Amino acid sequence: MKSKLPKVLHPLAGRPLIEHVLRTANAVSPATVTLIVGHAADLVRERLGSRPNTGFALQEPQLGTAHALQQAEARLAGKSGTVVLLSGDVPLLSEATLRRLIETHHGAGAAATVITAIVERPYGYGRIVRTRGRIARIVEERDASPDVRQIREINSGIYAFDLAPLFDALRGIASQNAQGEFYLTDLIGIYRRRKLTVETLVVDNQQEIRGINSRSELAEVSRIVRQTKNEELMAAGVTIIDPATTYIDQNVEIGADTVIHPGVTIEGQSRIGAACEIHANVRIVDSEIADKTVINNFCLIIGSRIAEGASVGPFAHLRPETVVGEGAKIGNFVELKKTTMGPGSKANHLAYLGDATIGAKVNVGAGTITCNYDGTKKHPTIIEDGAFIGSDSQLIAPVRIGKGAYVGAGSSITEDVPDGALGIARGRQTNVAGWVERRKGQPKD
Repeated sequence: MKSKLPKVLHPLAGRPLIEHVLRTANAVSPATVTLIVGHAADLVRERLGSRPNTGFALQEPQLGTAHALQQAEARLAGKSGTVVLLSGDVPLLSEATLRRLIETHHGAGAAATVITAIVERPYGYGRIVRTRGRIARIVEERDASPDVRQIREINSGIYAFDLAPLFDALRGIASQNAQGEFYLTDLIGIYRRRKLTVETLVVDNQQEIRGINSRSELAEVSRIVRQTKNEELMAAGVTIIDPATTYIDQNVEIGADTVIHPGVTIEGQSRIGAACEIHANVRIVDSEIADKTVINNFCLIIGSRIAEGASVGPFAHLRPETVVGEGAKIGNFVELKKTTMGPGSKANHLAYLGDATIGAKVNVGAGTITCNYDGTKKHPTIIEDGAFIGSDSQLIAPVRIGKGAYVGAGSSITEDVPDGALGIARGRQTNVAGWVERRKGQPKD
């Protein structure tokens, strides 16, 4: 990956690669989960250490796949059952295929079951060598003869093992190969020699076992994940005008009859209601948007909640902990930060509203700023129901504008404005009669 970040932590559709694998694993309700870590192990532990029922085993040095699995022996000591081995860089394996693997393994009474696929271009993969139709061994690309390299059935690296014979057999693996490593694939030949049953599960969709080994492959798999998500949403009644330019993370929920225009990105845990319209080039992250809401072009919405029938944008920025009430309007070049905008309230143009609580049916004029930061602390502004804030006003927090109060345009308000009052804080205008004509008569330099 040419990266300081471990490969398994590179993001794919809003989650690290390893999270996709762990999510699939959760579908079979494992008794324990063990992550074998090596390169940048501390970063992986830091990211995943809070997961319940999950432990770590360190592989140091990294001496191959069999050596990696051996590191889990202490975690599994005294246990019985089936060990499922997944690869942290294979994110497309489906829950259905994982269940089939376990069912096949148990149904055959196998000591080992491996997922395989038949591909057009098997270069780089271990080949499945069969004898009388049964798997006999797996041969890695670098160790394969020209005849073996013609085989198109490949090893996925995904297995189910009976725990009882596993670790004793692993100790019988040697490192006499082109890599000088301990190959897990050699276990298949060992099991066959010991007369233990080895089974295979051939998957039809080879994308399920596709590994990621470069940023180019990461981009290709990301495209597959996005396409799948878009197809699921469209099948559920969402209109996506241009799926190729619409990026929607897997955890996102969108209601029926919502229309998504080109260039939209919806990330994280976002939830979009029904009959909404999300216009072009909008980015929404970890936000909730209720039914019948319109998000106009070029908006950025992060960690916010927008109630039914509201309108946002174009070119609006909603920062975390912002709440927009039912039927409220946030217009052109308006930025809200940790602000609640009450039902039916409006800020239609060119405003910054930070750390503010704004009631119902408030009108915020163009150019209004809540001056919430004094250089050391943030302070709140409260604007009560029905207030009117004139254009180009500065509300210097902490300050309260009372119910139904007015603030004259161009004011810098430093004190509370009572209910129903008019607050004006600006220099008095002076008109000088005849000034222009007198100025014209002055000699020029």
